[in-house]
Amino acid sequence: MKRIVITCLVLWNVSCIPALYERDKEDLKLPEQFENWESSEKAQKLQTEIWNQFFNEPQLISLIDTAIENNQELAILEQEISIANNEVFSRQGEYLPKLSLQADGGFEQKERFSTPNANSPTLFAHGGLVMSWEIDIWKKLRNATKSAYLLYLASIEGKRYVVTNLVAEISDTYFELKSLDNQLTLIENYIDVLSKVKDMVVLQREAGRTTSLAVKRFEAEVAKNLARKYDIVQRIAITENRLNFLLGRFPERITRKSDDFLEITLPEIQKSVPVDLLENRPDIKQASLVLESRKLDIEVARARFYPSLKIDGNIGYEAFNSKHFKGTPVSLAYGLGGGIIAPLINRKAIEANYATANNLQIQAIYNYEVSLLKAFTEVTNQILKIKNLSQKYDAKNKQVQNLRESVEISNILFKAGRIDYIDVLFSQRDFLEAQVEALELKYNLLEANVGLYKALGGGWRGQKEMDAERKNGSF
Repeated sequence: MKRIVITCLVLWNVSCIPALYERDKEDLKLPEQFENWESSEKAQKLQTEIWNQFFNEPQLISLIDTAIENNQELAILEQEISIANNEVFSRQGEYLPKLSLQADGGFEQKERFSTPNANSPTLFAHGGLVMSWEIDIWKKLRNATKSAYLLYLASIEGKRYVVTNLVAEISDTYFELKSLDNQLTLIENYIDVLSKVKDMVVLQREAGRTTSLAVKRFEAEVAKNLARKYDIVQRIAITENRLNFLLGRFPERITRKSDDFLEITLPEIQKSVPVDLLENRPDIKQASLVLESRKLDIEVARARFYPSLKIDGNIGYEAFNSKHFKGTPVSLAYGLGGGIIAPLINRKAIEANYATANNLQIQAIYNYEVSLLKAFTEVTNQILKIKNLSQKYDAKNKQVQNLRESVEISNILFKAGRIDYIDVLFSQRDFLEAQVEALELKYNLLEANVGLYKALGGGWRGQKEMDAERKNGSF
């Protein structure tokens, strides 16, 4: 009879579980390859590339090491990981038996006619172990633990994603700083050249070969570039402060060597980018782990519709009067019982939790799809950006070389009195602008290479982090 009742309760609860809309993460299919993709052996190496192998600047590597050690945002994420880890242990404890020590005693006065011969004050005492255990027959508690563990792993991937962005941002800021240093040097050299040419123009004016207009034009150009110099000095200070902030410290001088900026090279990876490398991105791994966790949460919510089996037990010593408290076996008391609890009335709350779990799963699927779309788009954009910037940078270098030769020719002709001062001024100005643009293009090209490395999920390897498998094992 009891089995029939239990079976009826289970069937009734299961038949009343509402049907919910579900989606699968495989709905979104990635293209087989990126645009302009070419196969290369470098692609295999990228799967294990870490930032201290990708970058060849010792000073930059040192800065990244400092940031990973001191950055406050990473320290905050470490605490988030610890919190997620604590949640795993908390969930594990839910499906283990709960054992506690209990002791109580007291004084009781019974009414005269309540119990025969018990109308006098009575002392009582009890002490022993109490056990309570919910049998996880539907895997509700174990699935909840697995879900918490997956969220713990997702928090680790979240930290890795932040590390990847941090490495990229430090690299970009460092290269920008070196670019600004070179621009400042160019401006200072340009001002020095203009001053020397202006002195020559002054001599020519005194000799009657030119007018004061030429002198004023050169003085105005010097003043203009002095203002430009102070602007670059300000940008250098702000960039240094931003880099120090990323390093987790107060503003200070960043030691660096900037005269080799144009010779900096990074591994060329834009022609060896298989789609499979997107799986290295921590944000995609994080979204995938969260999705798996949400699926288990649905199983946990569904299991709440089923009856739960609970076992209670106790063992200890008990006596209604201290004079009878004589130990084993006279005063030994024990008990063992089981019970089945089935939700009958409070179904609305369970249905709401079940619907919420399903909504969170669908939300996680969309987040996963957004991560894939974002990753694929970022990589595609960086590939195109590197290709176009490389061609533009080559053309700009040719322009710089031609303008360098034109400056040398104009200086010779000006000293010989073959050309006017305005030709010298324009040649020097065009040469300066081309050099500054070349420096900016070089920075943009380095930034694009770092961006592609980041978009492919590089940058997080090599840092000290918590080992999830060592601490929790696998489920």
